[in-house]
Amino acid sequence: MIGNLAAGLAAGAVACVGYGTFIEARSFRVRRVRVPVLPVGAPKVRVLHISDIHLATGQRPKLAFISRLAALEPDVVVSTGDNIASGEALPELLDALGRLREVPGVFVFGSNDYYGARLSNPLAYLARSSSKEDGGELTPLPTEELRRGFEAGGWQDVNTGRTTLEVRGLKLEFRGTSDAHHQLDNYSLVAGAPADGVDLAVGVTHAPYRRVLDAMASDGLPLIFAGHTHGGQVCVPGWGALTTNCDLPPRQAKGLSQHVTPEGSSWLHVSAGLGSSPFAPYRFACPPETTLLTLTPVSNG
Repeated sequence: MIGNLAAGLAAGAVACVGYGTFIEARSFRVRRVRVPVLPVGAPKVRVLHISDIHLATGQRPKLAFISRLAALEPDVVVSTGDNIASGEALPELLDALGRLREVPGVFVFGSNDYYGARLSNPLAYLARSSSKEDGGELTPLPTEELRRGFEAGGWQDVNTGRTTLEVRGLKLEFRGTSDAHHQLDNYSLVAGAPADGVDLAVGVTHAPYRRVLDAMASDGLPLIFAGHTHGGQVCVPGWGALTTNCDLPPRQAKGLSQHVTPEGSSWLHVSAGLGSSPFAPYRFACPPETTLLTLTPVSNG
């Protein structure tokens, strides 16, 4: 009887991995949310948040989904990193993004925009927060070519920088950090109050570590974008994420929430992302997604 139970559990595990790899990991979708952050009377602004594509060559369903995103007609694009799994995939990514790269946008990088993923125990993700100290050979990715590809259409690099975009008659200020997961962030270089005359100040980072979120919220940024978590990637139905692979609580692994500090609070949007490491190419109860956020005026009541 014990042997039958063990065999049944093993068969169930194999079935779950197969489902997560060949079905759910390809079940791409668009999440839609509304965020009240604009001045009273301002027009609505549609922001497309893209993250954690982890594109490898030949991923045709993912490329087809990305190529359709321009049809959503966003006013702004925010990309929070981990775009490619290999240098060979970069031309395919830029081609799939197509005219979306001509929409005003900003971007920051994650670790897999600098270095390729390394072979490791896929269950380690559930046990702890992995980091660059995990060891193994680092394979450089074509970071500068990726940067040039994004900038060619007009997206602005906010890896440790600030920029202002004029969208629908509004001035939107964006500031960002590079990947906090690998300690590449230096928020002090962009810290401080929003510039005069800005209608909305926005923070952008790849990994939502609390040191970065706290600093952005304390500086009075009403909205922050992040990725990295994959929404937990393997979730428990009815419960949610088990980990975020950073120090953000699992309940905030994806979607819209509020990040509160003694000095201020911000809306935080964490993307569940469109991909995963090529060495752990499955999802469970956490389908890949991008998000179209409609920014609306705050209530005047």
